[in-house]
Amino acid sequence: MGVPGLTGFVEECGAFFAELRVRDTKLVIDGSSLYYHLFFASAADFRRGGDYGPFAAAVDEFFAVLRSCGVAAFVVLDGGRGAADRKLGTLRERAAERLCRAHGLSRGEGGRVLPLLARHAFVQALRRAAVPFVQCWAEADREVAALANRWGCPVLSLDSDFFIFELAGGYCPLSAFRWRDVRAERSGRYIPARRFQAESFCGRFGQLRRSVLPLFAVMSGNDYVDVTEFEGFLGKVRLPGRHGRARGLLGWLAGFAGPEEAADAVLKRLGGRRRDAVRELLRAALEDYAPSHVNLEEFFLEGRYRCEEAEASGLPSWLLGALARGELAPLVANVVTLRSTFLHVQVEDMRRPSAHCAALPIRRVLYGLLLRAATRADAQPQSQSGALPAVCEFDRVQKSVKKTFVQAASLPAPFGEDGFSLAKLVEERTHSSVKCRKVQFNTTQTCIWSS
Repeated sequence: MGVPGLTGFVEECGAFFAELRVRDTKLVIDGSSLYYHLFFASAADFRRGGDYGPFAAAVDEFFAVLRSCGVAAFVVLDGGRGAADRKLGTLRERAAERLCRAHGLSRGEGGRVLPLLARHAFVQALRRAAVPFVQCWAEADREVAALANRWGCPVLSLDSDFFIFELAGGYCPLSAFRWRDVRAERSGRYIPARRFQAESFCGRFGQLRRSVLPLFAVMSGNDYVDVTEFEGFLGKVRLPGRHGRARGLLGWLAGFAGPEEAADAVLKRLGGRRRDAVRELLRAALEDYAPSHVNLEEFFLEGRYRCEEAEASGLPSWLLGALARGELAPLVANVVTLRSTFLHVQVEDMRRPSAHCAALPIRRVLYGLLLRAATRADAQPQSQSGALPAVCEFDRVQKSVKKTFVQAASLPAPFGEDGFSLAKLVEERTHSSVKCRKVQFNTTQTCIWSS
């Protein structure tokens, strides 16, 4: 998630931050923000398919510095899109923006695009450095906040939503985390950083209560809410000058005792036809800043990731565990729950077909394995031809992001109609003595490793 313009608004007023010496503490890290930040800070090349050596070295150095200061890091990664898929519109917009930047890079222009395997290289580096990490079922913000509050330690991220969450140990922006400038004193080494002071921020706007900040984020237009829903209202509270809309909205919200009272005041100013829809939108959006019930401490102590939405997916426990450990990509969860996935935008010749076309046969096999199990679990009928459901792929077509429906492969025995289920795939993999089985389907041969 994120609130457009909030980071710039907060950072322009440095009085909202306090100096912090980070040492001898636990630190909960937003992994998605960290690998993005480290890749572009490592001077790695991102124009020619990815320069992962300098990136991996930067990751290794980062966690070595933390250890030298007695900091116990715990990394939390985003997972899939979640069953509700509420960010679909935002994700499509961001994919189009990345494609525009990738096109510019392919022509020698400026811009930055994270290469295809950056996340995978980051996970490998975490394992190599023995850094504890977990991959959540869906977006990780609420679980990051809940874990940090359980331990009373800071959150390290670049996500502006952490200005909104109530965090007992505070929020440290990565942009102000000077890990390359470690200092020493008699009591030990430390990393200079800055921590956001929510009380100072609220005090700047009179009697503004911390509890109404989630409503401010929602009405400012975070990743789940289209700000045009409130455009007419925001025009009435806007103040002149830079960040006038944010300052005006915060000043208006300072007049209310809590988010419910403020939300009622907003609804009264809307037309009757829109009121019910906006009420539901506000209710759902405010829950995004409520504490998560997922206990990540249990995962880091005992290796168990318990998430109600993940368990409701019907996926076998071995696969849910593999997702939580980062052994499988979020694509798996998205395909099973949504029949949909975004393929990563790359820097390439936009006049030619997408490079992802080369791996289409492999993805079709993967979709076949996943959707046969999901279809059985949901008791959904297949088509009259016996074909499995198609998967909607968002990929590049020339210089546009478009969706294409890809038919899952119908696999022969032992993977096909009368074969084993996804729940028994690990058993088959363990007992098989065949190293690589070549499976013929349609006109393409694909290797499926069974060991």
